[in-house]
Amino acid sequence: MPSATRRALLGAGLALPALAARAQTRFPERPITLLVPFPAGGATDVQMRALAEAATRAFGQTVITDNRPGAGSTLGPATVARAKPDGYLISQMTLPALRLPFMQRMAYDPRRDFTPIIHLTGYTFGIVVRGDSPWKTWQEVVADARRNPGRHRWGNTGANGTPHLAMVDLAEREKLDVVHVPFRGEADAVPALLGGHIEATAAGTGLYELIKEGKLRLLNVWTPERRPGFPEVPTLLELGYQGMVITSPYGLVAPAGLDPEVTAALHEGFRRALHDPSHLAVLAKLDQPLQYLNSADYARNMAETIDMEEARVKRLGLGAG
Repeated sequence: MPSATRRALLGAGLALPALAARAQTRFPERPITLLVPFPAGGATDVQMRALAEAATRAFGQTVITDNRPGAGSTLGPATVARAKPDGYLISQMTLPALRLPFMQRMAYDPRRDFTPIIHLTGYTFGIVVRGDSPWKTWQEVVADARRNPGRHRWGNTGANGTPHLAMVDLAEREKLDVVHVPFRGEADAVPALLGGHIEATAAGTGLYELIKEGKLRLLNVWTPERRPGFPEVPTLLELGYQGMVITSPYGLVAPAGLDPEVTAALHEGFRRALHDPSHLAVLAKLDQPLQYLNSADYARNMAETIDMEEARVKRLGLGAG
């Protein structure tokens, strides 16, 4: 056999394992499950379902949303931390889910147990009351709570979450005696507000339709500047709360140890979904900004955020011990 032929056959033989390996890492070959740690019907659920629909088109495989509300938005990440690192189970990663391990014992380590995939967006928070309530401004709510200590019930979207801590901060700054009522998410807090079970709640401006319909009244927003959709609503900064700019960005994570090729495939599919016009329209409706970060940048962002949240918990004395 000519030497050139032998070399060609040898080269082809060596190439076969590489081709087989690439075939084995083809992704995805079946549906992907995206855990959403909030109830169905809230702003997060609406955004995540729109993202999943766009991702289904991008991947050519179904992306299923699975709601896991409760426990301060940690049930999704906790489940993923224990999952097989094959890319078929991923979760939304919220800011409280990065903070809570420093406040109480959790089933995961935010520094070791995840593969960051992509950063998506962040919430635009504010405080709402019923549209027929007697309070037209936040100052009127504060004045009434001061006149009636212990009688105001203020809701939030989860114990020890960002809205909860902000509401506690506001009450302490105003030296108010109020009852803080954690819910599993916006979808649970808003019906309680509409039903008269609480006087006010922190929520995302994804409640745009209810506000525009007059069923809810937005009294303030927590962003650096007023929101285009609510130009008449003041920020906390304008109301005199120094340093109170409060956002809660989030992204998607998979279990630690994920194959880099699978990570890249997940990132690309969700990057396309994130920028899909149908999904961008939902972000605009929810008044949430596009905050894209690729996997490497999101990993650095997560590491920095974890360090800051650990320091914050220690500074405020919020740790369990």
